[in-house]
Amino acid sequence: MTAMVSICFDRAPRHHAAVRRLSAGISVLAVLSLAGCQSIFEQSYQANVAPSSSPQIVKEVQKDDPRAQMGAREHPRILASYGGEYHDAKTERLVAKIAGALTAVSENPQQSYRITILNSPNINAFALPGGYLYVTRGLLALANDASEVAAVLSHEMAHVTANHGIERQRREEAEVIASRVVAEVLSSDLAGKQALARGKMRLAAFSRQQELQADTIGVRTLGEAGYDPYAAARFLDSMAAYQHYNSSDPNADQSMDFLSSHPSTPQRVELARDHARAFGPEGSTGDKGRDYFLDGIDGLLYGDSPQEGYVRGHTFLHGGLGIRFDVPDGFQIDNKVEAVMATGPGDIAVRFDGVADTKSRSLTNYISSGWVTGLLPDTIRAIKIDGMEAATARASADRWDFDVTVVRLGDQIFRFLTAVPKGSDQLEPTAEVLRRTFRRITPEEAKSLKPLRVRVVTVGPSDTLATLSARMMGTDRKLELFKVLNALPAGQAPAVGSRVKIIAE
Repeated sequence: MTAMVSICFDRAPRHHAAVRRLSAGISVLAVLSLAGCQSIFEQSYQANVAPSSSPQIVKEVQKDDPRAQMGAREHPRILASYGGEYHDAKTERLVAKIAGALTAVSENPQQSYRITILNSPNINAFALPGGYLYVTRGLLALANDASEVAAVLSHEMAHVTANHGIERQRREEAEVIASRVVAEVLSSDLAGKQALARGKMRLAAFSRQQELQADTIGVRTLGEAGYDPYAAARFLDSMAAYQHYNSSDPNADQSMDFLSSHPSTPQRVELARDHARAFGPEGSTGDKGRDYFLDGIDGLLYGDSPQEGYVRGHTFLHGGLGIRFDVPDGFQIDNKVEAVMATGPGDIAVRFDGVADTKSRSLTNYISSGWVTGLLPDTIRAIKIDGMEAATARASADRWDFDVTVVRLGDQIFRFLTAVPKGSDQLEPTAEVLRRTFRRITPEEAKSLKPLRVRVVTVGPSDTLATLSARMMGTDRKLELFKVLNALPAGQAPAVGSRVKIIAE
């Protein structure tokens, strides 16, 4: 059969309330690509049959389908909200292979799908009317075999074939009208587009009844395609474990994660296992596809993308912007598309972003130009940071005190907003760490920055949980994340000769 798959990536802001209030109206420092998808074909044919001179493509197949037109309208906005597409040929082929097998046995084999890999570390997947399916690279990194990804895709395909998106939209006419207003008023504003895209995400949220129906159809499709039908329950368990791992981070934003709209209740996991038992006892039926899956994700980008800079411990570095700074000990950094957020003990928060310097005015005048709420004009002063022109000021609003520090580098103005509860003695020490450590990085430093990736390694005779997890990068909780990513139960170590995922450069 022909699998028609277009492989086309979340960062949802979760701002500290005080910094969000102070920074209202701030421009976003982000570059997002809204480029359209490109189609990929995997076509099976015998050697004596010549390739078609007019091959079918998804766009042509769907041109008269009003449901597909609905999905097409929302597609660019989804990409804007999720930072664009993730492109990697072998990962795209992996997802296309899985989708093709599922399509052949789905409720509607004639339905074509556009499957987009989103450039997001969040764990998410969703569907829009007309066969638009989305899966994040973060979800692919969490999965441990092809059958688990197939479980997610078959569930989302079930939403499409059951027309759940159409039913949902009929109940949200007011939302559609409101979205059109936002699009018209804020059409040139990136923040407006992101807000619109997140509003449209409601089309991907279904009722409990629809979710259970998609579970039933999805598990049946999974088993009929020859995959392990118990993968759905297994991956729900993995997502719940990852959610538990993330929940210990107070800054973690799970609002757009898969489990926020697909709750993994024990009853739902057990129902998935009940559906799977129709194909036989667990462990006795279906293919997991682990080896070719691991081959397909080896080298997959993990965490921050180069376009958004890197977090390494208490340090933020951005090779493209040529800057770096540290946050105080005990702080955690949350690198979002529109800003870098850091929070620390005692309800202290920091926001870092940048705007284009279009007027070349003095930075003291810039601070007083109206973008800071509650500014105390007598506190504005000019300073130098790493030899660069800079300025600082204080502000106060509601229950919060703020430090505002701005730095000019080339045609950019970088901004630190530090918030503490009113009367706290930690405002100056926190802001001083930011000012003292903010500096330009050398070309050599920028060149040495590398993104983190999923690396697949074979367990050797001398390897233990401790030695394997010690190779993990990008986290202080190495053992915990290693066990979550490899779905290792408590007390169990990977067998010698098995393959496992680690996070490394």
